[in-house]
Amino acid sequence: MTDIITLSDPRVAATAVAECGEPLVDLRDGDRLRLDHRQADDDGSFAHLRPGALERLVRAQELLPARVRFLVVEGYRPPDLQRRYFEQYAATLRRAHPDAPPERIRELASAYISPPEVAPHVSGGAVDLTLCDADGRELPLGTEVNATPEESEGACRTAATGITAEARENRALLGRALSAAGFVNYPTEWWHWSYGDRYWALLTRAPAARYGPAAPPLSTD
Repeated sequence: MTDIITLSDPRVAATAVAECGEPLVDLRDGDRLRLDHRQADDDGSFAHLRPGALERLVRAQELLPARVRFLVVEGYRPPDLQRRYFEQYAATLRRAHPDAPPERIRELASAYISPPEVAPHVSGGAVDLTLCDADGRELPLGTEVNATPEESEGACRTAATGITAEARENRALLGRALSAAGFVNYPTEWWHWSYGDRYWALLTRAPAARYGPAAPPLSTD
């Protein structure tokens, strides 16, 4: 099995950033994408992406079969929220692995929640999403979006084998469309795809990431 590059890998943090300056845009403006609210935050940050990522997401959706659409769960994530998610999950892992050194806890945590300083969601270039039908009913993809490695017994990994044939086909469909539009997947999470961030730059061998940490949206009213 191919080794997975996690977001705790030093090569991710060492990747250069050439910030392009695109402001976040609100996915709720217009009806090009269906938005889910399970990860909605109070200020609506979850519904924002960089324009370059958004346009590629729309392009990817056009590659899906008729009556199949993306269901976007989360885009931009404020740094404070990212830090809180990471620290909470790391604390859970420390309780489960009391003898593990800090670097091991960081590595384990990074398989599910990115370290705040390199988090793709903080860049505004990452999106968590799944597939749904024309009426908004989710298609089977093997686990719930955001299922932890522990609760899914590893089925959250994109290449997991312990899922149904239908779920594997749907994951492949998701992957073909998003890859064709320029996104890369975080292989421990089938639902997480990104464009323009450090992880994307490392995997695609781009000279630099296009997106560093994004400025929060000025207003989400």
